[in-house]
Amino acid sequence: MNTNLNAKTIIRNEKTMSAEELLLGIVVHQIEVRVGGGGNRTIRFQQYIKILAEQLKEHPRFSSFLSGDNIKHLIKSAPLLDIGNSGVPDRILLKPGVLTDHEFQIVKKHTKIGLDIIVQAEQGITQSMVFFNILKEMVYHHHERWDGSGYPEALSGDAIPCSARLAMVIDVYDALLSRRIYKPTMTHTQAVDIILSGKGSQFDPDVVSVFSKVQDEFYRIANTFGDTEKDFRKRLDHLELAIGEEP
Repeated sequence: MNTNLNAKTIIRNEKTMSAEELLLGIVVHQIEVRVGGGGNRTIRFQQYIKILAEQLKEHPRFSSFLSGDNIKHLIKSAPLLDIGNSGVPDRILLKPGVLTDHEFQIVKKHTKIGLDIIVQAEQGITQSMVFFNILKEMVYHHHERWDGSGYPEALSGDAIPCSARLAMVIDVYDALLSRRIYKPTMTHTQAVDIILSGKGSQFDPDVVSVFSKVQDEFYRIANTFGDTEKDFRKRLDHLELAIGEEP
């Protein structure tokens, strides 16, 4: 069994890893194992959100939030976006086909499940932790939409937390480029076009403007840390074991 989580789930050197980072790495690894994936998604998400945050930190709409240690908190939080998937049944989470409306409603509950997991983890912590606040915002609100047609709270515009507005873009970009059993991989150009078309409707227009400027960096990260054919075969093998039949 491969126990070298550092290369796949945590960027920092193991010798300088804090207990908090080690525990986060373990949780992220468990999330990846649940869906039969590897750890490259973690590295991609952390690098994507770092690029967006660094580009937006001087922007007047984002500067107050992207200050102090908040960018570090964003980077640590990004791989945990879908921690709530742990509460979605395998038959739905790993379904090798299009979800029914009923199944999609169940999947949508992963944001609340994720929030509940984090709230439970906070129990017993007496001091205020900014990291947990940012993590809760990202996990619970990363499926909201700028125009208010998202979930779980149908928030719109600046009512959506800044952390979630950044997370929306990286989550969609990575999902579009990632190979899945039920869909082919899109090209970088196709993914960029979809995100640009969602400017001001699905996504914060200022975040999309910055994404457009740094899209080449996103493409480099996607290529450098993209999932391999071996990763995809591992996902297929995991699916067969989970649902008891060949996909």
